[in-house]
Amino acid sequence: MIATIEKIEILDEAQEISSMILHSELAEEYRSCIYMLQQDREAQKLIADFQRMKEKYEEVQRFGKYHPDFRTVSKETRELKRKLDLHESIANFKTAEDNLQKVLDEISVLLGGAVSKYIKVPTGNPYFDSISSCGGGCGSGGACGCK
Repeated sequence: MIATIEKIEILDEAQEISSMILHSELAEEYRSCIYMLQQDREAQKLIADFQRMKEKYEEVQRFGKYHPDFRTVSKETRELKRKLDLHESIANFKTAEDNLQKVLDEISVLLGGAVSKYIKVPTGNPYFDSISSCGGGCGSGGACGCK
């Protein structure tokens, strides 16, 4: 019974942290950027064009340099990706998304580290993975000390 009450209290605190994040300036910036991205017709066209080009690229990659369109498709894909990355609303969205993700990663590392330095924290961020002792999981060859 005590463990159940303690678990409920922990979940309540987690809900409070979640609410703080949702109401933060970072989250507001993220929501604003995603809205602007969704409303930007040019950005949406670029994204759709890139999705189509990515499918062509994946098809060409199956055959590698032996595919007759390998160089052309590879070059066009890189050019379109660069256009995508430099488009203002797309770049703003990516920056806002990265900023919010960094905070979520930091929170994960803090929570895991508060419990034990051996807690694996899935962040998807190599910087944080190197901080956690397991560096991405116990499949890393015992680098974390667990065998």
